[in-house]
Amino acid sequence: MAAFFKRKPAESESFHLTLAPVAYGAGMSIVAPAASANLEVAQRGLERLRSLGYQPRYGKYAFQKGPLYFAGTTAQRLSDLHAAFADPQSSVVASLRGGYGSNYLLEGLDLDLIRSHPKPFFGYSDLTGLQLYLLDQIGLPAFHGPMVAADFALEKGVHKPSFEAAIAGKSYTVGVAEGLRILKAGPNAQIARGVLYGGCLSILVSLLGTPWEPQTEGKLLFLEDVGVKPFQVDRMLWQLRQAGKLEGITGIVFGEMQDCLSRGAPADLLEEVIRGACEGLEIPIAIGLRSGHVSQHNVTLVLGLEAELNLAREPVLRLNLGAAAK
Repeated sequence: MAAFFKRKPAESESFHLTLAPVAYGAGMSIVAPAASANLEVAQRGLERLRSLGYQPRYGKYAFQKGPLYFAGTTAQRLSDLHAAFADPQSSVVASLRGGYGSNYLLEGLDLDLIRSHPKPFFGYSDLTGLQLYLLDQIGLPAFHGPMVAADFALEKGVHKPSFEAAIAGKSYTVGVAEGLRILKAGPNAQIARGVLYGGCLSILVSLLGTPWEPQTEGKLLFLEDVGVKPFQVDRMLWQLRQAGKLEGITGIVFGEMQDCLSRGAPADLLEEVIRGACEGLEIPIAIGLRSGHVSQHNVTLVLGLEAELNLAREPVLRLNLGAAAK
């Protein structure tokens, strides 16, 4: 049976909880740790999951409306998340959607409970904070990938090869077909290796200066966002750099960066901004990978495991899940 690594870490060393591969027909717990979702849209996502052979079921408060824009109170959302991990009939925890609000759950997370019942936890966008905290604190790999209402509900919402490989614990590659292209090859077109880490750029920046600050040192960084203008991307990269979060990283892969445009500006402004903000970093940089906020076929990335970015010819990102299996 595959597993994703077992050792306890040295002080600054990455470590991973053991995750068994998810079998066909497995149960899946659906939760809403942030904002509420449209019931009709969510039902389409549920039907798609069933057609793929999974047995999804919603948490008790998954369709709670309010207070405000949240899918229930902090206590209700936290209760559903804990119940999803503890449920013996469930092998996967998947988010309905992002939105806003999962940051309120950080303080109350029962790390011992989740450590005792490790499962793939799917999400992106607002869920980045929860995923990275669980990765940093207990070594739970973060499945940066499709959500039920946001992606599974859409006809072309999910990149099936990466989703299926990720939950099976098998190594896989993504590249040009998934939108990846070279932004900066780096010195001698080197291959960048490291633990894949990151998520939604806005969320990473929002965590700076808090007890849940992301631990990027030595990592192969993945950053993505949606609907932010190039100058805002510039500002966030500047902030990460000034906070020391780009020190020692081995490379950066940017996402599709959908709708990250300025009206009337050149189409390549965002890429020029990224090159400028990363000037002096002697690392390879790629862009365009469709994972997270995307136009179609949302790619699953398993954060917290070894990966390598090869920009020598065609850009390729390889996720070495199989290498960690025992």
